[in-house]
Amino acid sequence: MTPTRPVYRHADLRRLLEPGSVAIVGASPRAGAFGERTFSQLTDFPGRIYLVNARYERIGQHLCHPSLDSLPEVPDCVVIAVSRDLVESYVEECARLGVGGVLIFASGYAETGMPERKALQARLSQIAARSGLRILGPNSMGFANYSAQALLSFATYSKAGVPTRPAIGVATQSGAMSNSLGQAAELGVAFSHVLASGNSCDVDVADLVAYLAEAPHCGGIACVIEGLAEPQRFLEAAALARSNGRPLVVCKTATGTAGAQAAASHTGSLAGSNEAYNAAFARVGAIVVERFEDLLEVVSFMVKAPTPKAAGVAMISTSGGAAIMAADSAQRHGIDMPQPGPQAHKVLTSRIPDFGSARNPCDVTAQVMSDPESLSACAGALLDDPAFGAVIMAQPQAYEFAVPRIRAIGELARQADKAAANVLVSQWLCGPGAKETEQEPSMGLFRSIDRCFATLRRWQDWHAWDHTAHERDRPATADSATRADVRRWLLAAREDVLTERESKQILQAYGVPVVQETLVDSADAAVEAARRAGYPVVLKGESPDLPHKTEAGVVQLGLADDSAVRRAHALISQRARAAGAHVRLTGVIVQPMIPAGLELMVGARADHQFGPLIVVGMGGTLVELLRDTVVDLAPIGPTAAADMLDRLRASKLLDGFRGSAVVDRVALARIISRVSSLAADFADLIAEIDVNPLICSARGIVAVDALIVRRPTGP
Repeated sequence: MTPTRPVYRHADLRRLLEPGSVAIVGASPRAGAFGERTFSQLTDFPGRIYLVNARYERIGQHLCHPSLDSLPEVPDCVVIAVSRDLVESYVEECARLGVGGVLIFASGYAETGMPERKALQARLSQIAARSGLRILGPNSMGFANYSAQALLSFATYSKAGVPTRPAIGVATQSGAMSNSLGQAAELGVAFSHVLASGNSCDVDVADLVAYLAEAPHCGGIACVIEGLAEPQRFLEAAALARSNGRPLVVCKTATGTAGAQAAASHTGSLAGSNEAYNAAFARVGAIVVERFEDLLEVVSFMVKAPTPKAAGVAMISTSGGAAIMAADSAQRHGIDMPQPGPQAHKVLTSRIPDFGSARNPCDVTAQVMSDPESLSACAGALLDDPAFGAVIMAQPQAYEFAVPRIRAIGELARQADKAAANVLVSQWLCGPGAKETEQEPSMGLFRSIDRCFATLRRWQDWHAWDHTAHERDRPATADSATRADVRRWLLAAREDVLTERESKQILQAYGVPVVQETLVDSADAAVEAARRAGYPVVLKGESPDLPHKTEAGVVQLGLADDSAVRRAHALISQRARAAGAHVRLTGVIVQPMIPAGLELMVGARADHQFGPLIVVGMGGTLVELLRDTVVDLAPIGPTAAADMLDRLRASKLLDGFRGSAVVDRVALARIISRVSSLAADFADLIAEIDVNPLICSARGIVAVDALIVRRPTGP
């Protein structure tokens, strides 16, 4: 999908989100009124504040102006805290005056689903587009910019000073979710901004991410989205954050399959919209968390942690049980926990009793109660060891005795320029040690050992990510003559669901090896074709009405002689008739029986937001049951295709299992790349591609069944 405009950058939104002057239209002395609540939160705002309401000359000690026209200057930001029926006239006035931005609280617009309310919101969008006035809302809760000490909201935002270190910027669609995240400031989390887009008649969440990517004091971005009307603009913003070295951590909600459309192929059912979002986020280096509860832990650590100096991670704890849990989590997430070098080992053995563990993970035991300096000494030795890029402390109990250790390890981590984290294993989640860890600028706080190691994996991967890899990895594609042939064949097909033979013809033209076959119209012809192919053979019914032939029972395998072929031909005809009067059997395909091998599925589908997607997974008849698939944006090159294979849960099967043949990964990656190019080259014509199974054996790789679904060509 081509975006309607580029994202707004920091300079475009500065007057709206970093105002030097603010006017509140609808200011009121009535307690609880939105105008009154907004004004009450501006006690620390260093700029100029103007109250606007023709009903009052003064509100408290503050002058109240009758109109925007009467103000001594054109304000940077106008907060419109009036009823919906008055909003548009004020927005028009702001546009005429040259106001920098408008914040609209009023609700009851497009979110109602009512056509007339959608039209009301569309008029606000039109004002913004023609005037350049930036609008946040409607249906906005407001925002907090701690860098500028501007808390513009009717909701209560936590009070906090200007950040003294790189802090977290929040960008969400939901105001309640942004405020929910922002309340972590009460625990010591440092925020630079807490922003929400509301109904996004103009400024949307992509614009907020782009703004934060360039905003002062913002070191990383926490983002919650439900869906995106123009995802390419969000990817543009994500790429900007990445280029500025600011980690973008995204939690995508609304990930269920209830909204998925029925698909003709396995591919269509396996590559849902959520998989497309995740593939797109990965393409621009964004970090994805599945659970809202993980979001702040991940982004806070990413903001605090420096670039990894080594892949190794050390764990230190007063609990042997926590040390064991750490080893398990490290293995689960692929984190290396090497043993300490000679110098560090010498320190550990001198400070840890023999009933502890002077290894990694390290159990210093409860002996630290009588030797308080021992844990810091051991942590310092591990941080000095060049094998380790991070040290994790597990805090089994929440008690004041742990606080000095947190501060000591934080200081040691700063000196070593390495990452540190404290895992509060205690279920007293806000007990002693929690706030102190959050306030420590060099230490991340986690409440789960497993979440800590999952974040370490993300941290290492984010710093290792190569933004040029996709550009260097050229897709394997076809020449212009082949593309012209394929376009002609696609347009000439009688049905939108192409036959297996038509699908294979196209795939073969793009370099995908396919099994040879013959279409017959009688049992005698089937026998003759089987003899030419050589027994054993496979018979398949060809019908545009039966895209899934195995489920319909019109596939017969391992036919060893003439009589078996005749029986199979009769059975296929019978089952096709039984499938319904609408089923047209155009013939029966005869193929040689390909020897058993590892069965994979390679497919593609057109996503209405992201364009063509490529899908790779374990195939055969259990493909949807196993659901071991990986999705990426098409087209991809062979290197990215090989990476998709590595990400399959069952990828080790490609290297041989219990005597099975080793699959030629290079050839397989090339085939995947070619299927992705086919989908991308004909994104205007192809809705779905399904190559299943692709049999991989010692003899090579061959597609034995295929399906291409054309986009509807009718009116």
